[in-house]
Amino acid sequence: MKKLLLTFTLLVAVLVQVRADELSFTADAPNAVVMGETFRLSYTINTHKAKNFRVGDITDFDILMGPSQSSSSSTSIINGVRTSSRTLTFTCILRPKKEGTYKIPAATINVDGKQMTSEELTVKVLPPDQRGSAAQQSGSQPSGRGTVTSSQNGSINDDDLFIVATVNKKKVYEQEAILLTYKIYTTVNLTNVSGKMPDLKGFHTQEVEMPKGNREFQLEHYKGRNYRTIVWSQYVLFPQQSGQLEIPSITFEGTVAQRVQNYDPFEAFFNGGSSYVNVQKPIRTPKLTIDVSPLPTGKPASYSGGVGDFSISSSISTTELKENEAVTLKLIISGTGNMKLIKTPEVNFPADFEVYDPKIDNKFTLKTGGQSGNKVIEYLAIPRFGGTYSIPPVEFSYFDVKSGTYKTLTTPEYTLNVVKGSGSTSTSAPVGYVSKEELRLLGQDIRYINLKEASYHPRGYFFFGTLSYWMWYIVPFVTFAVLMIIYRKQAIENANIAKTRTKKAGKVATRRLKKAKKMMTEKDKAGFYDETLKAIWGYLSDKLNMPLSELSKDNITTELTACQVPSSLIEECERLLSECEFARYAPTLSGSSMETIYEKVAALMNKLENTIKR
Repeated sequence: MKKLLLTFTLLVAVLVQVRADELSFTADAPNAVVMGETFRLSYTINTHKAKNFRVGDITDFDILMGPSQSSSSSTSIINGVRTSSRTLTFTCILRPKKEGTYKIPAATINVDGKQMTSEELTVKVLPPDQRGSAAQQSGSQPSGRGTVTSSQNGSINDDDLFIVATVNKKKVYEQEAILLTYKIYTTVNLTNVSGKMPDLKGFHTQEVEMPKGNREFQLEHYKGRNYRTIVWSQYVLFPQQSGQLEIPSITFEGTVAQRVQNYDPFEAFFNGGSSYVNVQKPIRTPKLTIDVSPLPTGKPASYSGGVGDFSISSSISTTELKENEAVTLKLIISGTGNMKLIKTPEVNFPADFEVYDPKIDNKFTLKTGGQSGNKVIEYLAIPRFGGTYSIPPVEFSYFDVKSGTYKTLTTPEYTLNVVKGSGSTSTSAPVGYVSKEELRLLGQDIRYINLKEASYHPRGYFFFGTLSYWMWYIVPFVTFAVLMIIYRKQAIENANIAKTRTKKAGKVATRRLKKAKKMMTEKDKAGFYDETLKAIWGYLSDKLNMPLSELSKDNITTELTACQVPSSLIEECERLLSECEFARYAPTLSGSSMETIYEKVAALMNKLENTIKR
């Protein structure tokens, strides 16, 4: 009984410790706010057993409300395992006193007698938008953090949506890394941007991998206006020649959900007098010119083509070995720059060494300053005779962009003492080394013919003219002819773009619905309805062979009626479109669940696929 009680006590203690380790106390506020506007500051802790919450000494902001307390709890059962979570949230409404960048001090709270402290936050207070009053008259829509303004029933100006292309350097040397950044500035409800980076002449280009997941827009004051901004893409460029090199202008295609006045009384009642349509806006970036200077004259003989900041180190597997045993010399080049374009340094092994192709392992990543990391080079060599040998230092030269000069680095010299072996001709390689070719076996260069396994044809036998001989010609010819017929038939079908598009409409819609299902699983309601609408409109566009920009509820009804689609199915299609649009642009109101909508849309497309025959 005592052992059982002790075990239970230890188990409870372990569970309490694990729970304590999982506790978190976090603070959340926008990175930037506009002067005169209020914003929300919230603190969240994942337990209900917390007390004595204290906000830090906030002096740069007016506290209009709070801190107010709210709690929430949730329970889920996955594979028979029940988990629950409880959180406490403390919320304050603040308003900045003046423009600038200010820190919000940490808050404290007590949990089980232990005090926990949140992190400090930094908030930048931006000046008011010079066109703020005009935006308020034309209407505004919240989107994330900050305010998105849009012209009601009007065109989208170039000042409302644009992309700025910037480089961190405009005057560089050949092979010096340049960071090219494309940043979006918008005051409208931007939902999508598409565009392709062209081939840049005179540059070696590599794209910087952007953070995965949902990236948030940040508020930024630019030329008198407040924009929501986000870094769309970044590239690291290595100029390959000197002179004036140009980064050409690029045209992106932006999709904006624009509000339009709704004159239907019924829809106006539910949609607040307006609805939204997708408007395509071309966004053109200005071209940039880079002044590339040639590398100075007087390059060292050991210059490897490296431009940046590097270092080199070396190591050897052993200095005491027998003849015909392998030795490995490892070189490691580390630093930041054009590491991918660096040539492999030469190692002058003694003439009596048999040297194999080096094994190269690139362990660098692309960063905003260039390629950073190290390049590992392994040489495998085998001494064939005994004696004392010297491997001279390896020279590595590169161009240092900071000092504007060439620098030469050297590795230590290695002396090898090779002892004469016992006469065996076998070789041994270091464990873990994988060369690009197999080692030759000395003393076994001459191989005798094995006559026992040889097979012969009887005298007078001729393969020419036999059935097998002709089959080698007939079978490939027939196969080629059949493949040509099949290929020609597919080419003719693919040439008919409209027919191919109509034929593949169902498959394309199924792929789009899979993406919507993923959004549904992730509880991304806005994303789910957005992808569902794209799936329905895209399917109708492909099936009816009409451009997406020309589709509307009216001409869809006309086209579906012409395809002899039952009126009940047409009404169901219109009802689903309205329901999805309503849920997409008014997500806070009640409606059908995402699972129900998904099943209805899948069933609708299945019925249309079986009804429309084109």
